[in-house]
Amino acid sequence: MKANRPPERPPGFIYRRETRLVGKPDLELQADQIPLPRLAKRYGTPLYVYSASTIRERYRQFDQAFRGCEHTICYSIKANSNLSILKMLARLGAGFDIVSGGELQRVMAAAPRTAAKVVFSGVGKLADEIDQALRAGILLFNVESSSELGLLAARAAHHHKTAQFAIRVNPQVAAKTHPYISTGLHEHKFGVPWRDASELYLRGATERYLKPAGISVHIGSQITELDPFRETMQRAASLVRSLRADGLDIRYVDAGGGLGISYKNTSDPSFSSRTKQYARALREPLDGLGVHLLLEPGRAIIGPAGVLLTRVLYRKQNNGKQFVVVDAAMNDLLRPSLYHAYHEIVPVLLRKGAVTTEKVDVVGPVCETGDFFARDRVIRSPQAGDLLAILDTGAYGMSLASNYNTRPRPAEVLVDGARSRLVRKRESIAGLLAPERL
Repeated sequence: MKANRPPERPPGFIYRRETRLVGKPDLELQADQIPLPRLAKRYGTPLYVYSASTIRERYRQFDQAFRGCEHTICYSIKANSNLSILKMLARLGAGFDIVSGGELQRVMAAAPRTAAKVVFSGVGKLADEIDQALRAGILLFNVESSSELGLLAARAAHHHKTAQFAIRVNPQVAAKTHPYISTGLHEHKFGVPWRDASELYLRGATERYLKPAGISVHIGSQITELDPFRETMQRAASLVRSLRADGLDIRYVDAGGGLGISYKNTSDPSFSSRTKQYARALREPLDGLGVHLLLEPGRAIIGPAGVLLTRVLYRKQNNGKQFVVVDAAMNDLLRPSLYHAYHEIVPVLLRKGAVTTEKVDVVGPVCETGDFFARDRVIRSPQAGDLLAILDTGAYGMSLASNYNTRPRPAEVLVDGARSRLVRKRESIAGLLAPERL
């Protein structure tokens, strides 16, 4: 990276000169081949912008890492559920990991032929959601409790449809991540205790319309060390052998997702090698079992493929404390407020000349002290009207957005090479008020 040059996220988000404008020395951050100022002018701000080239590259690198191993990539829809992105991933060969009936309906709208590559996770599946999944013919139900197994058996019998299931087993492996997104310990709401798993499998095997087919494990998200994954797969392999010894045909191991990305000061150039290391950590403990590996990446594929574009509204000073107030807010991107998550914030326009930096808080207009994107962050000095890009917001950005303070959610744009396409229009106040009754 050049000196004083802000972070970039190739191949999608790189600084270039706008070649169409003669004599313009400034550099502009582009999405694929389109300058972000052009998108801001056309679609307004705040605006989510996604790079198709980045999505394709990261999906293919992830898929390539597992070459030689029977596997299915079931993209985790909760990371980013935009229909156009789901359709694009389906064309690349993806299946999907869902956690609600609404997400299943998204799959059926965007890529109905992929229903046979859908796994249904989540601790609180409703009867009508199970019915939808049975009718759609999904691949696997990841069962999270004895009560859920009973409901699944009842609904499958009602529809006279066989439901393949896996038990989501709690492996008691500590994932070094934020406690809100760690899921593999007994104090978490997810999964069933290891000691109870065999009994549930054997119970399920006695049900006419249930078929035990897999083991599911997922220990959390944004995990950057590989040892927890390896340890989890070692325990899963042991359970596969035990269940097969009991006469059960266990063919799938759902490894979940959770592979982290770097949000700080890097373009993540080693993603290909990182996924290969991740693949080895998962595959080696399963060697010789002949299982089909199910993978549920979300953030790892879509995170760096998106930015949140926002415009500076005001500069403000309180007793020497510097604030940059932008038009995006915590309702548009919740992660910094929810997790104190870090996102790089970079200028869209790199002006020629001396570079000045300052320590500021970047905040939004929402009436909450927790409405911030960065605190005491040293950034290039922005002025009112400047565009800023909040990087790595492709995952858990729009999918966590809300209408708090009666704020319409942003538009979403997908850029592919030199073409841009509105894939979700900006909400309006009239649209927000329409469902309500006086």
